[in-house]
Amino acid sequence: MTPHSLAVRRVIGWLTRLRSTVPRSTVAKARSRWWFVPAAVLLGIACGGAYGLLKTPEYAATSHVVVVAAEGSDPAGAMGLAQAYGRVAADIAVAGDAQVEAGVTAGTLRASVQAATSPDAPMISLTGRAADPATAAALADSVARALVRKGGHTEESTGVKVLQFTRAARPTSPVSPSAPLAALVGGCAGGLLGGLALLARPRGGRGAGHDRHPALPGPVPPPAPHPSAATRPEAV
Repeated sequence: MTPHSLAVRRVIGWLTRLRSTVPRSTVAKARSRWWFVPAAVLLGIACGGAYGLLKTPEYAATSHVVVVAAEGSDPAGAMGLAQAYGRVAADIAVAGDAQVEAGVTAGTLRASVQAATSPDAPMISLTGRAADPATAAALADSVARALVRKGGHTEESTGVKVLQFTRAARPTSPVSPSAPLAALVGGCAGGLLGGLALLARPRGGRGAGHDRHPALPGPVPPPAPHPSAATRPEAV
């Protein structure tokens, strides 16, 4: 018998003895809980797919405006004013009745249009989001036109002009997650939560009648008398 086959035999024997020492109840519990993670994955897929199917699709359209320095003005001032216009774009749009032009309320306009500025160019991007492609484009364009009007009113004092660089095109596909993508995300989240719940589940006792609460210690016996005191004769 070669040393390699002897080592294999020893390993097999050690595994056999280890398996015999594991209680059958522990093996049965492990086998009975294996379905928990697949069930969590299926539940996550069902919830994610239902969310993707029932949620109203959302469309996004983006319009751009650019801030240009007027003749004889400092070109560096256009960059700073572009940042300022981007921060107050929603307020300027509401003051300029852009919500009336887009056919929505002022609160909807504030919540549905997001302005972003560029650190490299005096440009402002205005993104409108809505459940309808035409409404999303109308929101972005209405805010852009409100900024252009505001720039025209303050051109003499600021020394810059605000021009609409591009108009918003009607989107052809929603930006919200589709049903398959939502189902995939839900399945991954369900599997992760199911695995964490399985790991965090408290372990049972060693046997069927094992008490989970530790036994309280019994009363402490009184100390025994000293041997010298026990053998000392009593005084007459």
